[in-house]
Amino acid sequence: MVSSFLQHIKYEKRCSHHTLTAYRSDLEQFAGYLTQQYELDAPQSADFQIIRSWVAHLSESGLDNRSINRKIATLRAFYGFLLRKKYLSADPMLKIRALKTDRTLPTFVKEQEMATLLDDVEFPEGFAGVRDKLVLELLYGTGIRLSELTGLKDSDLNEYERTLTVLGKRNKHRVVPLNSMLFNLIRDYQNLRKSTFGGQAEAALIVADSGVAAYPVLIQRIVKKYLTLVTSLEKRSPHVLRHSFATHLLNRGADLNAIKDLLGHSSLAATQIYTHNSIEKLKKAYDQAHPKA
Repeated sequence: MVSSFLQHIKYEKRCSHHTLTAYRSDLEQFAGYLTQQYELDAPQSADFQIIRSWVAHLSESGLDNRSINRKIATLRAFYGFLLRKKYLSADPMLKIRALKTDRTLPTFVKEQEMATLLDDVEFPEGFAGVRDKLVLELLYGTGIRLSELTGLKDSDLNEYERTLTVLGKRNKHRVVPLNSMLFNLIRDYQNLRKSTFGGQAEAALIVADSGVAAYPVLIQRIVKKYLTLVTSLEKRSPHVLRHSFATHLLNRGADLNAIKDLLGHSSLAATQIYTHNSIEKLKKAYDQAHPKA
C-alpha cells in the first residue's frame, strides 16, 4: 500500500522529489514503530490509538512539534489515499490533531545589507563571479525557491516580455517579471557561459564551474559565502533571500496578494506571515517616537 501511495503522489499529484523523499521517510519510520511496538507489518493496520501513541512517542523523544506535524500530515495524506481507494472504511486520523507550534518570524536580510552586497561587493572576474552574482540577484530579485532556481532553463526566459516562467511546487507554473538590470545580467551571463563552455554546457540556465547543471549544495554555498560578507544572521540560506524579497516588497507598500502570486503561494495565509515583520517595525517606530510610549 505504501508503494502505491508513493507512486500516486509522484505521478498523479506530481509532488517534488523532496516531498516524495520526506513522505517515504515518514512512512518507513512509522512502519518501524508499528513493527517494534505492536508487531504490525503494515501502516494500514494501525488504528487511532496506535497512531496517537506514535505521536506521543515522537514528542517524548524530543522531536519538535513542527516536525511532528509534518509526519502527521504525511499519515493524513496516506490514509486519505487508502480511503479513496476503498482499502479502509474508517479514517484513523479523524481525531488526530496537529500540535501547537510557536509562529516564528521569517529571517530576512536588511535592505541596506542587500544593497551593499549587490552594489558594492566586488565579485571575482570570470564565469564563476558572474554566475554567483546572477544567483544572488535572481533569488533576491524574484523570490524564487532554491529548487525553482536549479530547475530554470534558457527556454524559460521570455526576452520580449522580460519574464521568467518558473516551475513551482506541485508542477505549477508561474511567470515572474524581471527588471531591466536583472534581464541584462542574465543575457550577459548566457553569452559568457556560451563562450566558456560552447555547446558542452547543459540546458540548465545556472551551471557549475564544469558546465553541468547547478546542484542545490552549490547554490547554498554561494549564498552563504556572500551573505557572510554583509550580515551576522545565523541563517544564510537561499530561503532567507526569498524572505528578504517578500519582506522588502511589503515594507515598500506592495499589495499582499501580488506578493502571494510572485512567491507562488497557494493561499494568502502562507504570505501573511510577512505582515508580522511590518507590524514589529511599526511597534518599534511607535516606541521610539510617541511621547506616551
